[in-house]
Amino acid sequence: MDNRQPLRGKLLYWGSALMMLTVPVSAVALDAKIEGIEGDMADNVEIYLKNLDGGVYSINRLRAEVLRLTQEAMRVYGYYEPQVEIQFDSEEDPEEVALLINKGEPVTLEVIDFSLKGDAASDEPFQQAIDDYPQELGDVLLHEPYGSLKSRLQALNIERGYFDWQFTDERMEVRPWAHSARLYLGVNSGPRYRFGNVSIKGNHILEERLRNLVPFDYGDPYLASDVAELNNNLGSTEWFGSISVRPRLDRQKGALALPEHDSWWYALDVDGISEPVQGPRVSRSALTSATSLYAPEHPYMPVDVVVTPADRHQFQTGIGFATDVGPRLQFSWDQPWINRYGHSLDHKLYLSGPDQQFSGTYNIPLDDPLRDSYRLQYGLRNQDIEDTESFESTVDFGRRWEFDNGWEQVIYLRATYEDFTQADESNQVLLLYPGVQWSRTRTRNPQFPSWGDRQSLNLQYSSESWGSDAEFFRMTGDTAWIRMLGDDNRFIGRLGVGMIETDDFANIPPSLRFFTGGDTTVRGYSYESLSPEDDNGKLTGGQNLVTGSIEAQRRIKGKWWAAAFVDAGDAFDEWWPDTLNKSAGLGVRWISPVGPIRVDLAHPFDNDDSVRFHFAIGPEF
Repeated sequence: MDNRQPLRGKLLYWGSALMMLTVPVSAVALDAKIEGIEGDMADNVEIYLKNLDGGVYSINRLRAEVLRLTQEAMRVYGYYEPQVEIQFDSEEDPEEVALLINKGEPVTLEVIDFSLKGDAASDEPFQQAIDDYPQELGDVLLHEPYGSLKSRLQALNIERGYFDWQFTDERMEVRPWAHSARLYLGVNSGPRYRFGNVSIKGNHILEERLRNLVPFDYGDPYLASDVAELNNNLGSTEWFGSISVRPRLDRQKGALALPEHDSWWYALDVDGISEPVQGPRVSRSALTSATSLYAPEHPYMPVDVVVTPADRHQFQTGIGFATDVGPRLQFSWDQPWINRYGHSLDHKLYLSGPDQQFSGTYNIPLDDPLRDSYRLQYGLRNQDIEDTESFESTVDFGRRWEFDNGWEQVIYLRATYEDFTQADESNQVLLLYPGVQWSRTRTRNPQFPSWGDRQSLNLQYSSESWGSDAEFFRMTGDTAWIRMLGDDNRFIGRLGVGMIETDDFANIPPSLRFFTGGDTTVRGYSYESLSPEDDNGKLTGGQNLVTGSIEAQRRIKGKWWAAAFVDAGDAFDEWWPDTLNKSAGLGVRWISPVGPIRVDLAHPFDNDDSVRFHFAIGPEF
């Protein structure tokens, strides 16, 4: 029997053994106990020492490293000559060091000399950045504000179009022996660039309509925020599958006297843009002389926009559940553009046990596509909820405006035919009525807002004089607020009101009457179960409505929040009701990728029902 190992096996064996001998033992950080200083300074010393491994130095070398790092950590706070006593727990294998620190006399500011040259000298944000410098003569030197000012000035130059800027002076002169420091910082911004021509390529929408989305004019001072706004405006139309907005920086001097491999221009983002063909070349000295004689007062920056069409047909499905309606299914078919004028069309199908809807919107943008448009809406709806059975068909045509203050106004004319049975009364009505709606929604972080509010007011009027089956004036309004206190406390308040003035309530269909109760109004009661009742105890719907809610939320951990709430509200005929239905409860919120998932247990105070469970998915607004 041959017991000899193959050569390959021997090599693997001895190689593994050699690796085990040569792999170093994991480094152990040196713990530090610090006396004599506290707060941020002590924390900074600990940070400097935390990765120091006592096992890789001799004791004298380790002492020198601890002293060096401690001094470096204290310099940023203006202490350049501290006295440090160092004591290790062991001279052989130190794992802990005790420091007794005498800070000594600090370095104070003797000179602060900040200057601006070029167009930035008269640009208010630059001067404001300097005026906001937090230190004065005589203060103890801190390194961080000086570095922050440099970073801020650098950012301002890029944000505001000073692409030829440079620091002419950037010195921090520290004289530890004199306990003084001198700060110098000079910026020469050069001229401020202005927006040049906007080039748009690949568009399938009328170019004139796209140019109305450009938030700046030729010759306006450059602002990076304007470039971002243009990109956002183009994206908000939903006409495009991809968008590229690229400011192009033309070199004003030496443009034709560059090395052969360089092109005559360069872009802030040049990926995908081919280089122009190289033209004739002249000497650098000749061109420099010429451009110095005829240099423009303000250089210009063209902007290149490249877009591709969005898919003409987009489909989306969704499955959900809410205690108000049970399982629900949604399907949408969107056409974000159907012609070169940017008209769009969408269809939506919603199915649940008590409520089925089909609706569509044809949108016609005008000169300002994001703020001014016509709309044609149409829909069919079938409901079987509590004591309501209704089949409704609606068409309305309106115009929408969005104002600079964020408010949106819609004026419309609506036609509704509804065949319904409410309680024991059946009717068929045709209504033709104009309306106007004002609304505004503001949020920060829409998925789970840390701040936000929503307001809405809707006015409608119908008259028999133009063929409606009922004469009425209807008003609805609601507001909701979200505010944070610190990082872990969130508060939500809601208020809703509604009223109908009419002498012919029997001809008002259920879609215009008021009902309340459910997941988003008065929890503790079933969906739309609160309203006036007839002699048989069946719901008839109300002419007036009031709902309100206050909710406090507290972060438990990460994306989990606890909630406590009080709700009140009712639908009624006479203004004001004797009492409002009230409830209170507790809940849990989890911030999921599709919005918060809300689980509530609510107890109603105005009947004998037990605690009611509520479940919903989606943002509050």
